[in-house]
Amino acid sequence: MQLRDDGAGLVCPERDVYRALLALDNARVLELGCGRAEHTRAIADSFPGVRITALEVDRIQHAQNLAVSDLPNVRFAEGGAEAIPAADASFDIVLMFKSLHHVPTGLLDRALAEVHRVLAPGGVAYFSEPVFAGEYNEIVRIFHDEERVRAAAFAALRRSVEGGVFELVAERFFRAPVRFDSFAHFQQRVIGVTHTQHCLDEAQLAVVRDRFMRHVKADGATFLQPMRVDLLRNAA
Repeated sequence: MQLRDDGAGLVCPERDVYRALLALDNARVLELGCGRAEHTRAIADSFPGVRITALEVDRIQHAQNLAVSDLPNVRFAEGGAEAIPAADASFDIVLMFKSLHHVPTGLLDRALAEVHRVLAPGGVAYFSEPVFAGEYNEIVRIFHDEERVRAAAFAALRRSVEGGVFELVAERFFRAPVRFDSFAHFQQRVIGVTHTQHCLDEAQLAVVRDRFMRHVKADGATFLQPMRVDLLRNAA
């Protein structure tokens, strides 16, 4: 396992990666840190037989998710990875899309133990994490530097494999397109998230705007975000 691969050349949306790695048809799926439920919806729509439990710790976002009424194969619930409100061996697949590094550092090992607990024998856990590199990363780190927490999340994954809790099935690197219509769109989607309070002063905001605007074209701004996926199997 490696933290980053600077030579990763594959450019694709993340759905291409998880569809290639996961058997989602009729699976019992747990998504941890579902956020705005964008991946949740994409999977639920594409695989009608899937049954998804989607957890979120941000109460504001969770309340918005509860208002979703057109996903009959999805159940939204409040909860975090370190204390999953589910029975042992109750899921075939656990998903964490860019959310493992949001788990408090001191609770990462407990969270992975919980993922292991709720996975059925032979079940798999899919972890996608942003690689700390690239121009999009350089813009965001001006006001929110995640280098330490991303490294801690990777170290916890590696400990879980080295300790025999999980076995590594696959590790993939790719670059995911991230598009914004405008700087106002970026402010809304990134700076204005409800799960983290970003307080930028005028000088910081000016620097962020300047760096962002260098990438704006007629159809908005598109970045290629380096990503890593670790697919782990329940080794019990």
